[in-house]
Amino acid sequence: MGHAPERTHLVESLEDVEKLELEDPSELAVLTQTTLSLDDTREMVDALRERFPAIRLPRKDDICYATQNRQNAVKTMAQEADLVLVVGAPESSNSNRLVEAAEREGVVSYLVERARDIRPEWLDGVQCVGVTAGASAPEVLVEEVVERLRALAGDGDPVSIDSLPAVDEGVSFQLPSILRKSS
Repeated sequence: MGHAPERTHLVESLEDVEKLELEDPSELAVLTQTTLSLDDTREMVDALRERFPAIRLPRKDDICYATQNRQNAVKTMAQEADLVLVVGAPESSNSNRLVEAAEREGVVSYLVERARDIRPEWLDGVQCVGVTAGASAPEVLVEEVVERLRALAGDGDPVSIDSLPAVDEGVSFQLPSILRKSS
């Protein structure tokens, strides 16, 4: 939007799609925020395609698979967790989507920036806590959250940590040709 504001329309809801007024709908393309998942964009893109059949859509490889995979992992995690903590910044779109994904699965979820943001009362009656992080959250912050959870558990029941299996995204990125030639 910063590069072509006069030719760009921000569409954040289905209502925005309905209100969209265009001079030439045949010259319409969709760009998506790179941290939105397939789930986040599907409904909006479908509505745009229905309203503007000639619309040009992004290639499948433009979708951020890391974001999609994290949301899928949260859905899996939510099947066992009583609480999900998402490590990330309040301004982080993908972190907020992770909180929403857990809540859609019926699990209480909180966004925390640091371990100190965890409130002990959140853990009352909780047997299993799922922990995940937004795409740009440093691993050290996730480790701090896990250590804080261990400390809050105290000397009572033993704490065990399980990780979901890693997902091979099957995506590789080539170096630009100028860099390939020089190596």
